[in-house]
Amino acid sequence: MGKKKRGEKFGRLKGFSIQFVPYSEIKELNSDERIKKILGIILGNNILILQGRLLPEEEARLIGDTMAMINHLKNFKGIELAVISGNDKQGFFKNIGKSIANALLGGDLGAVTIIGPATIVKDIKKNPRKIELLLNK
Repeated sequence: MGKKKRGEKFGRLKGFSIQFVPYSEIKELNSDERIKKILGIILGNNILILQGRLLPEEEARLIGDTMAMINHLKNFKGIELAVISGNDKQGFFKNIGKSIANALLGGDLGAVTIIGPATIVKDIKKNPRKIELLLNK
């Protein structure tokens, strides 16, 4: 097999960045403000890694809002979203303690939410040992 030529293009992605948001940055926001902040990050061509997770109704609203935007924003194809949480096979008392801590802190800090625009993120695959973030070319 021949050598690859210098400067040969491998499938380039348009500029994007990965942004981490700690839970403390969204903790005091109401649902509307959280959704608005997340959409602002995603529409800025960023992949968001959020410490913790959204409430189920916030996730549903985020998905609904982005689906409504698909026909109204040029080059917007929606989002990919995945929540990765800790090992759920813990003992009964550890789960109770975790639930109490989450209630006191206001969210599940043992989880990570990944959200990205579908134009960049092709798929997010989860398994017990790793997270695969597959990007579009």
